[in-house]
Amino acid sequence: MVPAARGAGPYLTPAQAFDALYAYCAPALVRQAYLLTGRRDLAHESVERAFQRAWDHWPEVARDPDPAGWVRAAAHDWALSPWHRLRRRYRHPEPPPPEEDDRALLDALLSLPPSYRRALVLYDGVGLDLPETAAETEASTRATAGRLTHAREVLAERLPELADPGELHDRLAELASTGRTRAAEPAAVRGGGERRARLWTRTAAAVTVVLIGSTAMTLSTAPTHYVPPVPPGETVRGVPPRVAPGPLSDKQRELRDHLREALLDGPERLSPQAR
Repeated sequence: MVPAARGAGPYLTPAQAFDALYAYCAPALVRQAYLLTGRRDLAHESVERAFQRAWDHWPEVARDPDPAGWVRAAAHDWALSPWHRLRRRYRHPEPPPPEEDDRALLDALLSLPPSYRRALVLYDGVGLDLPETAAETEASTRATAGRLTHAREVLAERLPELADPGELHDRLAELASTGRTRAAEPAAVRGGGERRARLWTRTAAAVTVVLIGSTAMTLSTAPTHYVPPVPPGETVRGVPPRVAPGPLSDKQRELRDHLREALLDGPERLSPQAR
């Protein structure tokens, strides 16, 4: 259960309920996202994006049986997105923890596949049981158990003292608490989500206007009736090939000269003359 905001009556406004959920979940989610990514900035970004998405879908989140689990799943999904490796700011590794034991544990965690790492953090770090871990990672119970077993074996091989589940839980909590883990203010997160939603709305409206304009231009310039194509010419058999005219004979030259003189000095209409 999420505690009610201080000073609030029996009914909370959406903003008050969101702020209460944020204050209850955000610090722990930042620590979990750090265990999943090994990056403080990405951990904070993942939690902020998850809560911005929760604010955009607040009626759905408010009616969810487990609002904290809804936001946790969104934060873990964003933290483990494979697209982050293409971003310039995340191409270089972040400075490791100052303690040698913490560096060894973080390196061992990051060597695991993302799905194994997430199952381990949920089961041994958050404290979910096996069916809940399987449901949140969208895997079967058998597959989740196999991932947990493999992840624990890898950690125990590299750090033998972590073979005890209780010790592993304590070390994960200690590692997640090192460094900067303070989350942003809930009002700033809500404002960022609203600005992002307005930006997407304006972008969608602009794209819609462009599509409508291009469609109208296409309709106005498109032909209104069918014009059958002109078939290409075909060779007709039996017709002699076209040849260039040869030199004129004496009779043809005489007729040509006579026609030229009649056109210049004779009547407008020539009548044939018998010869």
